[in-house]
Amino acid sequence: MLWFNIKDFRDDEVGAVTVDWVVLTAAIAGIAFAVLMVIAPGMRDKSNAAEPSLIAAPGLGASLVTGEVDS
Repeated sequence: MLWFNIKDFRDDEVGAVTVDWVVLTAAIAGIAFAVLMVIAPGMRDKSNAAEPSLIAAPGLGASLVTGEVDS
């Protein structure tokens, strides 16, 4: 005789919500990663294009790029 009832085990839904959340979270993370891989090259091109303007600009922009602090 089994010490537990298989039907009761099958019908128990205590951990179902946790499994649902894990699956949904993994799906959202996967979609976010896929979107990032699609837009990353364009972001890199735009940021590289903006760098010369930031270096030439006085003030905060130049100090952020070059690491120099204006006094």
